[in-house]
Amino acid sequence: MEEQKELFKQRKKKAEELRQKGISIYPNSFRISHSIGEVFTSYSHLSAEDLQKLNDHFSLAGRLMRLNNFGKAAFGHIQDSTGRIQGYMRHDHITPESLLILKHLDIGDIVGWRGKLFRTKTGELTLMVEEIQLLAKSLRPLPEKWHGLTDQETKYRQRYVDLIVTPRTKEVFLTRSKIVTFLRNFLTARGFIEVETPMMQPIPGGATARPFKTFHNALNMELYLRVAPELYLKRLLVGGFDKVFEINRNFRNEGLSTQHNPEFTMLEFYQAYATYHDFMELTEAMFSSLAQEIKQGLTFEYQGVTLDFTPPWRRLTFKEALATYGRLKKEEWQDAERVFRYGKELGIEFRGGEPLGKMLVEIFEKEVEPHLIQPTFITEYPIEDSPLARRNDSNPEVVDRFELYIYGREIANAFSELNDPEDQRARMEAQVRTRLEQEEGVGLIDEDFLRALEYGMPPAAGEGIGVDRLVMVFTDSPSIRDVILFPHMRPEKK
Repeated sequence: MEEQKELFKQRKKKAEELRQKGISIYPNSFRISHSIGEVFTSYSHLSAEDLQKLNDHFSLAGRLMRLNNFGKAAFGHIQDSTGRIQGYMRHDHITPESLLILKHLDIGDIVGWRGKLFRTKTGELTLMVEEIQLLAKSLRPLPEKWHGLTDQETKYRQRYVDLIVTPRTKEVFLTRSKIVTFLRNFLTARGFIEVETPMMQPIPGGATARPFKTFHNALNMELYLRVAPELYLKRLLVGGFDKVFEINRNFRNEGLSTQHNPEFTMLEFYQAYATYHDFMELTEAMFSSLAQEIKQGLTFEYQGVTLDFTPPWRRLTFKEALATYGRLKKEEWQDAERVFRYGKELGIEFRGGEPLGKMLVEIFEKEVEPHLIQPTFITEYPIEDSPLARRNDSNPEVVDRFELYIYGREIANAFSELNDPEDQRARMEAQVRTRLEQEEGVGLIDEDFLRALEYGMPPAAGEGIGVDRLVMVFTDSPSIRDVILFPHMRPEKK
């Protein structure tokens, strides 16, 4: 820490010395002619002789990542968002002001170089620098180059530094951008319309989660950050949009883990006159195409395990999975007292009074999920755990729903939508009673959504995909914090 303070003082002193010489250390007058990536794309194939014939001058800018002075000359590297290039600076070949700046440079400074391209004796494409301009002085030193940023908390808290010194981090977020673009293009190519729905809602519907609460002064009313966009997207089905989707930010006032962040990204899409069976096929097509796009194949490694995205994927009912991987006997599934005791044995914090189906779902999450490594659809969930899904016609105790699991994690949740307003009201009322009894969340019924259903919503299917978890899989990232640029953290200790 003391060393860092001393380096900070030294850099401040250099900055002040330049100011006293009349040199601006934060100008905005330098204009680049090319990005570094463009230089390599257009000129890396040229020989030393061809480069010598070029009469072009190049203006490049970036962060100084290496600087070696050899008395009468210096070599350095700058990097921008597209790449890194070497510069050669002879003291007798640059302007006096550039020489003064060169003697005051530090690793991390943002600089502009003007000069011509050539190749060194080792064949490296290099800029023969004729002019240097300091564009921004870096007062804090970057992490030691051979080790980079190794402390995980610092990586998350100071992502801007992590992006500078860790190429792997930058690649993760470039891949994330490609994935989101792919998902958007995949749906729009199939006739889905992208929409935006409220992030502040008078009633936090669409998921059973504890919401964040705020207050709107002008309207004199409480509002909630959305836990899901579902009920608004279904209103659009009522209004006549047959295919809609939203890539949205959701907020849930709950715990943090390697799979959970209080602010996260979801893709939700809805289609009229479709069922959850249609969406299983759509999801297989979406994810297998994504694998081809990002991984150039249907099999790839995630955390040391080979995942195979080749369709069709495994499909199990909820009870089939429970029978295959759970230790609770089939004849005990209807015994609420036995299910409660068994959950307690597993360490599940049942409070008492939970519906049987919800207890079985929590046991499923504890015992079954870790075994679902390859892409697997789980169907026919208990109705108590699915207040917005359509009842199954042949078995009214379950709903027409699936969850997709990959590497033991829920990646997607979909169902044939409940569009019977009376059934929906009854289930919402039951949900409110449970919440009030357990003092969880808020006990509110979205009357406007029920009114919308009373106008008639076409039969439909809907699906939500956890974008952050999907990115984890396709970037081989163990934690959700690795794929969120600025994950939420506890206050920093001073």
